[in-house]
Amino acid sequence: MSEQLNILFLCTGNSCRSQMAEGWAKALKGEQYNFYSAGIETHGLNPNVVKVMAEAGVDISGQQSDTVGDLGVEFDVVFTVCGHAHETCPVFSGAPRLIHVGFDDPPKLAKTAASEAEALGHYRRVRDEIRSFVEHIEEYL
Repeated sequence: MSEQLNILFLCTGNSCRSQMAEGWAKALKGEQYNFYSAGIETHGLNPNVVKVMAEAGVDISGQQSDTVGDLGVEFDVVFTVCGHAHETCPVFSGAPRLIHVGFDDPPKLAKTAASEAEALGHYRRVRDEIRSFVEHIEEYL
């Protein structure tokens, strides 16, 4: 059994921001911690997220959209990465540390984009912001 911290990234639908966070975390810090992502509900893996993460060299195509209950893991730290998840965060066993680090919602921003390139630009910006957060995750632990 691993002595590493179990860290969860939580958002509303586990389709975008939490998926990016899990992907970056496993790619950059996977040797140090156990990373998971989940949603309050499941919305499926957003194809634009898979695309922009692949552009950055991180393959998340095998990740799934899960709820916390689907994972069956006791967490040490839970990062809420969207406002709705922060406001409606479920109760966890084991009393993990709850930390809110919010990011913009790329699908919401993309709805008003004038082109696909502009829409993907929102995903890329948030992807890069999440990478920066993960690179400095120890500052929160």
